[in-house]
Amino acid sequence: MYNTYFNGIDFNVGIYIRLSQEDKDKKYESDSESVINQKELLRNYVKNNNFNLVKEYVDDGYSGTDFERPGFQSMLEDINNKKINCVIVKDLSRLGRDHILTGYYVETFFPENGIRFISMLEGYDNAINQASNDSATWLFACNDYYSKQNSLKIRNVLD
Repeated sequence: MYNTYFNGIDFNVGIYIRLSQEDKDKKYESDSESVINQKELLRNYVKNNNFNLVKEYVDDGYSGTDFERPGFQSMLEDINNKKINCVIVKDLSRLGRDHILTGYYVETFFPENGIRFISMLEGYDNAINQASNDSATWLFACNDYYSKQNSLKIRNVLD
């Protein structure tokens, strides 16, 4: 069921893109993890859904466990200044990998500020009550776990 709070609203979108430093040198079967391809994917999504793209926020080379990223902070400032009312990411791990803070932004901050939040690949959209939204909490925890395991592996190699 559609969230009636968003009825009749024109969506002024900020797309958020993040690539961690650890991901920069990886070779992918697909380039979908690159900043350039995230931009293309999200721009197409915005266009296909007749949204108004206001700004792209990019944090290239930043960990998802740290929310003091410059692009993320710029996005929060634009939310507070009512420049955007919708945030779209490729997937939840791009927003963040700390399950508590990611959950806070998705489940508390965005709704309290009237922000529609969409995670494209998971099919998460807080404007629509759907089963995929129910799995978000589990995904936040998985993304956090992945980050901690990756950090542990890197430290073990360095030791």
